[in-house]
Amino acid sequence: MMKYLQRLGKSLMLPVACLPVAGILMGIGYWIDPSGWGANNVVSAFLIKAGGSIIDNMAILFAIGVAVGMAKDNDGTAALAGLVSWLVITTLLSSGTVAMFTGAEADPAFGKIQTQFIGILCGLLGSSCYNKFRNTRLPDFLAFFSGKRSVAIITAGVSIVVSLILFFVWPVVYGALVAFGTAITSTGAIGAGIYGFLNRLLIPFGLHHALNSVFWFDVANINDLSNFWSGEGTLGVTGIYMSGFFPVMMFGLPAGALAMYHTAKTNKKKVAASLLMAAALCSFFTGVTEPLEFAFMFLAPGLYLIHAGLTGISAFVVALLPTRAGFNFSAGFVDWFLSFRAPMAVSPWLLIPIGLVFAVVYYFVFRFAIVKFNLKTPGREDDDYGEEEMKASLSSDDFGEVAATIMAGLGG
Repeated sequence: MMKYLQRLGKSLMLPVACLPVAGILMGIGYWIDPSGWGANNVVSAFLIKAGGSIIDNMAILFAIGVAVGMAKDNDGTAALAGLVSWLVITTLLSSGTVAMFTGAEADPAFGKIQTQFIGILCGLLGSSCYNKFRNTRLPDFLAFFSGKRSVAIITAGVSIVVSLILFFVWPVVYGALVAFGTAITSTGAIGAGIYGFLNRLLIPFGLHHALNSVFWFDVANINDLSNFWSGEGTLGVTGIYMSGFFPVMMFGLPAGALAMYHTAKTNKKKVAASLLMAAALCSFFTGVTEPLEFAFMFLAPGLYLIHAGLTGISAFVVALLPTRAGFNFSAGFVDWFLSFRAPMAVSPWLLIPIGLVFAVVYYFVFRFAIVKFNLKTPGREDDDYGEEEMKASLSSDDFGEVAATIMAGLGG
């Protein structure tokens, strides 16, 4: 199971590599025009749209990247199958399609079907169908559709079945999370801590949106985000469900990235640094954490669980202290700086020393866990070739790759 998750984590590296620069572009655009999101400045609009074209389609990138990475010979046919699966599932389960099928208003859960989890699921469906059916032989009158040409067609059929299952399962899970979030809103700092923990824990499944709708918007009459900027909330209370993310996104995760870099293998440090440092900058400046989190959540799920726990602790601690900050985009430096002008802000500067403490905690906890349990974070992945990877490399036209594979097989 761990090897499977680690292979999945490696498959995500290709699409994840696109995300840090996209997040930084959006952050700069938002910094230029924080109130209009580009409506008041053409440069801001250009940067936000350019970055958003990648960030907003992250799930599609995951569907394609995972499909290729999990395919036995990394064939592009699997990428097409992953994309086909994505198109089938997200179309069949879109709010408009569901409403047409049922003749009634669609459950709000279907408005959140285009998540990273669905993208990864589609990639896995595409790669699985490719691995199983790429050599399929059909009768002569269907010979044109034999082999790799059959993969996308079969994937579409499998995706229809999966869509039917998700049609019943997705709203139940989503609704249960909304109900749970509503139930803990009266528990103050403890509720903020539980929310912070679950918010991170649910990101791989894309279900954090269910909880966000409870605490940030008007599902349970909290509306933390809107009230913070409009001044309609309660001073010292409003912002309680946003403030605790700043120490983690601005300080904790970047420090965790530094720990991953310091524990990377010597021959992989430069490669790890290029990803980790860009993702850390993206997290600090914009609060976009997915490039960093998806870089290790499947490679080292235990470490991601630790990260979720530390986020919950941060949310709990900050909720107890006399400091409040909020965001329109995410909990990065840009929104922290803009919080000083918000009517419901309370001593946002206090988040800096809190964040520095969490940076130290993150660094040493991450470093200890990585070394103690030999976690396969970026730069620490196994160099061993699996049988399928070796066959694919040996059949390559790149003679340098073939030579390297032979040397690896000989142990030299």
